[in-house]
Amino acid sequence: MSTPSSHIASPVPARLLQLRAAMKQHHIDAYIIPSADPHLSEYLPERWQGRSYFSGFTGSVGTLIVTADFAGLWVDSRYWSQAEKELAPTGIEMMKIASAASIAHIDWLVSTMQTGQVVAVDGAVLGLMAARILTQQLNAKSVQLKTDTDLLQEIWRDRPGLPLAPIFEHLAPFATVSRKDKLSLVREQMRAKGADWHFVSTVDDLAWIFNLRGSDVSYNPVFAGHALIGLDEATIFVAEGKVSSQLQATLVQDQVHVAAYAEAAIALAQLGTAGSTSILIDPRRITLGFHQAIPAGVNVIDAINPSVFIKSRKNAQETDFVREAMEQDGAALCEFFSWLESALGRETITEITIDEKICAARARQPHFISPSFGTIAGFNGNGAMPHYRATPESHAVIEGDGLLLIDSGGQYLNGTTDITRVFPVGTVSEAQKRDFTLVLKGMINLSKAVFPRGTPSPMLDALARAPIWAQGINYGHGTGHGVGYFLNVHEGPQSISATLAEPHTAMEIGMITSNEPGIYRPEQWGVRIENLLLTVPAVQTEFGEYVKFESLTLCPIDTRCIVNAMLNEDEINWLNNYHGTVLQRLAPRVSGEALAWLKERTSPITN
Repeated sequence: MSTPSSHIASPVPARLLQLRAAMKQHHIDAYIIPSADPHLSEYLPERWQGRSYFSGFTGSVGTLIVTADFAGLWVDSRYWSQAEKELAPTGIEMMKIASAASIAHIDWLVSTMQTGQVVAVDGAVLGLMAARILTQQLNAKSVQLKTDTDLLQEIWRDRPGLPLAPIFEHLAPFATVSRKDKLSLVREQMRAKGADWHFVSTVDDLAWIFNLRGSDVSYNPVFAGHALIGLDEATIFVAEGKVSSQLQATLVQDQVHVAAYAEAAIALAQLGTAGSTSILIDPRRITLGFHQAIPAGVNVIDAINPSVFIKSRKNAQETDFVREAMEQDGAALCEFFSWLESALGRETITEITIDEKICAARARQPHFISPSFGTIAGFNGNGAMPHYRATPESHAVIEGDGLLLIDSGGQYLNGTTDITRVFPVGTVSEAQKRDFTLVLKGMINLSKAVFPRGTPSPMLDALARAPIWAQGINYGHGTGHGVGYFLNVHEGPQSISATLAEPHTAMEIGMITSNEPGIYRPEQWGVRIENLLLTVPAVQTEFGEYVKFESLTLCPIDTRCIVNAMLNEDEINWLNNYHGTVLQRLAPRVSGEALAWLKERTSPITN
């Protein structure tokens, strides 16, 4: 293990001093810095990474609250080990929560703040739904909520500006539905709701509706922008210079206009000036600031963005392209794993090396654009941190005995991939094999599920956990998330998680969802096995329409880590059939050492 950089003095205490001075000047008793931007994105452009800047915590989810004599960061179990290390030199207290959907920080504010005190947060990055809950709770305590002050802008001297990377089209054949037709689908839902206008802030919805892509957010091919869609025309609001004159001319053909990023709120404020009008907004996908910009006379219709449902259900052409992307990805992984197996013990390999080699293998595949998230390569104890990320300052060398967990993915023009595999290094203990086999049993159990169409996705979570629960073990993250089509690697509305806050969770044909149960032993090892699943028709009976899963991901599951006797006949048959499919689909795409490795690792097993 290389030496961590925790001995280096942190700039966070000095930044907190500046923040507290500004709070005092504005008569603010508690300031909230959420992990959010004006688009409520999961991964944030640098301009809106204020929570990281003022806390030193680099995880993707967390809420920072600062008072005159306290600073706390609320994080869920995926980040406890990481937060403990990163917060150590800052004086910020880690506040453990059950899940990212928790409102424990609001409960803390309610119990801590006194009548008449002031809590502040920048309304431009506060979700409307979260604002409603926060306002209701604080009002009951007679605590004032101030949302018009961005203290970060005052004291973050070198704060990055708006991202300026150019926007490009997602073109046919991979864009299987035209921009005009997608707008027609959205407008059909607008008319059904009685809406004249629809405001879109979420970057994946924006990219999908207009068949546009960008690189403003790491790993997800999206861009920072907003859109105001009318029944006949639409306007996209982005930073100047991001859309070429040629692309603007193409957009105009579909009655789509481009305006400056800052003009989005102005356009909302001008609605209704020519008479009564109505606008559809999604309270889970719009900020308080934009909601406040809508004039009082405009009829506001609260409903989920129509594009959320439509883009989650991939059509037949899209799923065919995704299958092709999975073959490309699987071929890259065969190349990578065959190299890893031959190189171990012959050359120095670190967790950083794993990231470099796996990204290079994917980059040699057709239509590859970028990784779909930062590679998680965790050896032994590092693998016990679900969102671990090796750095040049702190990482492990792959040597000795143990388990190497690798969670990685790619963005291709024809699909988005996300896969986790565990690789044995040296001698694997019986305890490690038992954990691996339990996780595999849970993963198989969900893969084999048949259930009524429209079943709420959280109901499926227990299927993957059942074999793990039976041994008195659990894991702290959800079992599965939706995945986009050359879009966000985390996509709603479905999520196989018991703690999901989104009410719209019905599992429908065409949805792509991850299946990734795990077991984590802090400071020892972690096991997670992940495939992507496509919801497909199963059977029609007198009890209704039933659906099942097709396993999209194509890569061997390492049988050297399995206790064969723990698997029943159905589970062994599933694994052997899966490996038969993997071999059949990938063999034509690999050769030499990669092909030899593929054949060996897909050999059938018995008990």
